[in-house]
Amino acid sequence: MATDDIGDAEAEALEQIEPAEAAIALDLLLTEAALGVGYHFRPRTATVRMGAKLATKPHKVAKRSAELASELTKVALGTSQATPPRGDRRFAADAWQENPVLKRVLQSYLAAGRTAADLLEDAELSYDDHERAEFIIRNVNDALAPSNFPLLNPDAVAAAKKTKGKSLARGAKSFAKDMKRAPRTPAMIEEDAFEVGKNLAITPGSVVQRTEMFELIQYKPTTKTVYRRPLLVIPPMINKFYAVDLAPGRSLVEFLLAQGHQVFVISWRNPTAEHRDWGFDSYGSAIIDAMATTKKITKSKKLNLFATCSGGIVTTMALAHLKAQGELEQVSALGLAVAVLDQDHAGLATAALNENTAKAATAVSASRGYLDGRHLAEAFAWLRPNDLIWSYWVNNYLLGRTPPKFDVLFWNADTTRMTAALHKDFVEMGVHNSLGKPGKAVMLGTKVDLKTVDTDTYAVAGIADHICPWSAVYGTTQLLGGDVKFALSSSGHVAAIINPPGNPKAKFRVADDNPKKAEDWLKSSTAIEGSWWPDFSAWAAKRGGGKVAAPTELGSETFKPIGPAPGKYISED
Repeated sequence: MATDDIGDAEAEALEQIEPAEAAIALDLLLTEAALGVGYHFRPRTATVRMGAKLATKPHKVAKRSAELASELTKVALGTSQATPPRGDRRFAADAWQENPVLKRVLQSYLAAGRTAADLLEDAELSYDDHERAEFIIRNVNDALAPSNFPLLNPDAVAAAKKTKGKSLARGAKSFAKDMKRAPRTPAMIEEDAFEVGKNLAITPGSVVQRTEMFELIQYKPTTKTVYRRPLLVIPPMINKFYAVDLAPGRSLVEFLLAQGHQVFVISWRNPTAEHRDWGFDSYGSAIIDAMATTKKITKSKKLNLFATCSGGIVTTMALAHLKAQGELEQVSALGLAVAVLDQDHAGLATAALNENTAKAATAVSASRGYLDGRHLAEAFAWLRPNDLIWSYWVNNYLLGRTPPKFDVLFWNADTTRMTAALHKDFVEMGVHNSLGKPGKAVMLGTKVDLKTVDTDTYAVAGIADHICPWSAVYGTTQLLGGDVKFALSSSGHVAAIINPPGNPKAKFRVADDNPKKAEDWLKSSTAIEGSWWPDFSAWAAKRGGGKVAAPTELGSETFKPIGPAPGKYISED
């Protein structure tokens, strides 16, 4: 393979990132979600240590100061060549280059940002301190972008003139509305833009099991024959399941049905304070229960699984338990999407966690009985503020526009709660990286060793995923004991899952082997045009047990249909 196209693939992916791509909940920044975004911006020892480190390197500081002064002189004289990165939509208006005042403001901003980034590298901090300090520096730099200020943003000035100030009045009204309740961030979607069951999550199916924790949905086959072994989809516990069943043409469920798979999906209940004690064991038991029901309905001794994000974490723990019980043979294949099992060096999420923040965060959720999903949305938005904060700040407040209708954004805003027990389990796992260490994590009394999970696995990551870095997801190949096929999509976190065929820019990468280091895998990988969905479907089909006639009715004598998909739990607030 030619490796010189890797940079182009990354740039292409970043250019096509959808607005909500960074907005899915990340199970390892749950501390900041519980304690509030302000906690993440408080003065930190990392920034103090950065200052102390730089104080011992006056020559470095002097060099950067001289470079900044030189560049600002060029800016003033009009000879600076500083330009924003390719694809930076904040400065797309021609006025940023044609207006001499705006051009100088922009170039001064770019110079200051580059100097701050250089000083961070000069400080040579530890990994954790670097990640923490970088978060502060990046967010401050993004907030100070001249495009965020109404008198400097040429589009905002033009809109105000055209509407005789009405655009700013609409923006002020939207700002007041958004700040009344969490998440106190610019709205990314109108509340009535879509309706679940009407234009989202409309693939025909039935609820065939309802427990206190979940509903199990069986979807109606769309082919005359189906694979004998059903495919059970396990979504995250911190999002509603219909990310896998969005609008027609963008639904993974719809696609898999068309390929002949028998598809079942778990729809988790939105917990309240009375469910505070649901933790890893509760959700692991629920997954095993859903697996048993799926097999009974289809009369299959084995089944395939496909789990996403935090759902993948708990699923692999449950499989390790089944292995210890001698029952793992019932799983013929495991799909994992954007699931980080080894948290070591998994980005800011790892660096942000420590014993003190963990105790403080879990104490907050324990007092309520749950962690509010709206606080999750706020915390995660600040992970990528340009896409999830400031772009909507400009659109909603400076230009006075309503946000565009986009199904993924609606799904993202349809938040859920997380039980206090599950919150604590995830946070403590992140602090200790217990799942990446054999025997440290426990599921249903079993000490978890992921090497015992010897099921064939198809793991998917997104090259532009800033929540679950693809290199961290790649660690799965070294943890599980079975044959692992790793696929790297040219997209971010959400679009790595919602990746329907037909996008001419879509690509994914695969390789024959899984070397220890992610960068070595990338060098040896081959780029394939299109979506990974067909590749996963074909992979699962080989483990599908052959074809049988499609069932004419859903459910069974024991598990009769209770009601139509998408079920009851998906509508609970």
